[in-house]
Amino acid sequence: MDIKTHMKKFNFYCASVTKERNMSGMRSYFKQHSIRVGRKWAGFHPGRMILWLFFAALALLVLYPIVFLISGSLMGNDELASYLGAVFLGKSGYADFPPLPMFPTLQHYVELFLDSPAFFVMFWNSVKITFCVLIGQFIVGTMAAWGFAKYNFPGKKGFFLLYMILMLLPFQVLMLSDYLVLDFFHLTDSLWGIILPGVFSTFPVFIMYRFFSEIPDSLIESAKLDGAKDWQLFLYLALPIGSSGIIACMVLGFLEYWSLIEQPMTFLKDKSLFPLSIFLPDITSVNKSGMAFAASVVTFLPAVLVFLGGQDYLEQGIMAGAVKE
Repeated sequence: MDIKTHMKKFNFYCASVTKERNMSGMRSYFKQHSIRVGRKWAGFHPGRMILWLFFAALALLVLYPIVFLISGSLMGNDELASYLGAVFLGKSGYADFPPLPMFPTLQHYVELFLDSPAFFVMFWNSVKITFCVLIGQFIVGTMAAWGFAKYNFPGKKGFFLLYMILMLLPFQVLMLSDYLVLDFFHLTDSLWGIILPGVFSTFPVFIMYRFFSEIPDSLIESAKLDGAKDWQLFLYLALPIGSSGIIACMVLGFLEYWSLIEQPMTFLKDKSLFPLSIFLPDITSVNKSGMAFAASVVTFLPAVLVFLGGQDYLEQGIMAGAVKE
C-alpha cells in the first residue's frame, strides 16, 4: 500500500473523529439548553398567574376610592358638576367619574388652606387628641403590660381577662357607660373626654404584653444580680427589647385616633372642638364637593405616611398578637 493510500485513510479517520466530536458537542449543548429551558418553565404555573391577576384586580378595586378622591380634588366645580350632576343636581342619566381630571386645578386646596380657618382649628384638635393619647398610652400601656408580663400579684389572671373582654367590646356597647362617667367628672364637651378613655385603652396593653413576655426571665435575674432596680429593668431592658411592639401600638393608635368619628360626635357639642376627621363640608352642594374631596385627601395623607413608615413594626405586632399563650 503506497503512501497516498495511507494518507487518504488517515484523513478519513481524522474527519470521522472530528465529526463525532462535533456531534457529541452538539448533543451536549442541546441537552443542556433543553434542561435550562425546562427549568425556566418548570416554575411557571398558569394557575399561579391567574391568581396573581385576580389579586391585582382586587388591588385596583381597593385603590380606586383613593384615585377617586385625588382626582376629584383636582377637578374644577364645572367639571365636577358635569360628572356628578346626576347625584347633586338631580339631572337625568348616570354619574360618570374618570380616573384623571380633564383640567387639573389646585383651586380647592387653596380654598381649604387659605379661606377656611376652621380647617386649621380642627387640624390642631386632631393633633392634640392623637398625640396626647399616644403619649398617655406609651406611659400607661407600657407599665401595665410590663406588670402583667413579669410580675405576679393576686388576681393577675382575672384582671388580664377583664382587659381582654373590654378590648373585644365595641364602642357602641360602652358608649352609654362612658358618657355617664365623663358627665360625672364634667369632661363632656371637652377634648379630655376623648383623650382620657384613649389613654387607658386595653388594646396597646395586649400587644405590648406579648412582646414583654418573650423577654427571658434569666436575663432579668442576671440584671437583678448586677444590682438593677425595678425601674432600671423597665427603662433599660423592657423598653429597648419591646420597642417593636411599642412602635406597632403607636402606629395602630395613630391610625385609630387620627380618624375618630363616633367619639367626638357623641361626647362633643361645641363644633370648634371637632377633629379633622369630621371636617367635611356639605357635599350635597356641588359647589363644595371639590373642597370635600381636598379635605378628605389631607385627612388620610398623614395616616398613609405613618402606616408606610411603621409597616414592618405593625406586622410584627400582628404576628405577636396572633401567638397563643
